[in-house]
Amino acid sequence: MAGRYDKNPFDEEEVNPFSDPSVRTKASTNYGGGAFSTSTGGLPNSRLSPLPPEPADFYDRGATIDIPLDTAGSGYQDLKRKERELQAKEAELKKREQEVRRKEEALARAGVTIEEKNWPPFLPIIHHDIANEIPIHLQRLQYVAFTTFLGMVLCLFWNIIAVTTAWIKGEGVKIWFLALIYFISGAPGAYFLWYRPLYRAFRTDSAIRFGWFFLFYLLHIGFCIIAAVAPPIVFKGNSLAGILAAINLSNKGAIVAIFYFVGFGLFCVETLLSIWVIQQVYMYFRGSGKANEVRRDAARGAMRAAL
Repeated sequence: MAGRYDKNPFDEEEVNPFSDPSVRTKASTNYGGGAFSTSTGGLPNSRLSPLPPEPADFYDRGATIDIPLDTAGSGYQDLKRKERELQAKEAELKKREQEVRRKEEALARAGVTIEEKNWPPFLPIIHHDIANEIPIHLQRLQYVAFTTFLGMVLCLFWNIIAVTTAWIKGEGVKIWFLALIYFISGAPGAYFLWYRPLYRAFRTDSAIRFGWFFLFYLLHIGFCIIAAVAPPIVFKGNSLAGILAAINLSNKGAIVAIFYFVGFGLFCVETLLSIWVIQQVYMYFRGSGKANEVRRDAARGAMRAAL
């Protein structure tokens, strides 16, 4: 029976490379002014394993690496080229901006204003900016005048609807075509003939534009009065939604009469607002001294014509 403390046959053999006395080392360390010497006879339980062999071409000093030397140089040249292009474009834009500014200043000196279309916002058709271009004390009057312009458009549009009902009830297609002509010619005519002259008169304080406004605004008021009455002039007046036409067509049905009476009311409101606008504009016109200026211009024109 083996002894209790016999060596295990499966243990690996301990190999101490420092067991040879020739490789023993002595170390002495000075510590705090004294000397301390140690002597080691070896490192217990030290196991060394050989390093794996390196491949023969791991450190191939003859190998060459292709590094493009002109990469940095070409990138720098591209940046410089793009910078020159941007500078050229910037100089061209500045030149164009100066030219546009010079033209705008020349137009301003000549009294010509550039009007950008900005109304209505979803589909700009006309230029309209009362808050920024009309003097504060005239903005309220200008807004009311603009209301009369929109009211005229509404009256003519409703007139088409009313006449359409009469056409359906057997009044013929001619009155419908007349109502359409009123709308097509009346809406842009109101803007170009009297609303825009008033807008520019308030903005530039021009006496000539005031005179133009008074002339065509009186015609506008006259048309509104005729449309509200609808005398039997053209096709018995049925092409206009007025009071006489509403009475005349009452036998065609209640719907036709109601549409014509509504049109009569719209034309009456438009007439009253227009009378108030022309009264206020005339009071401002006289108070600002523009009436005397118009008289002087008229007298000079008559004198030139006589000479």
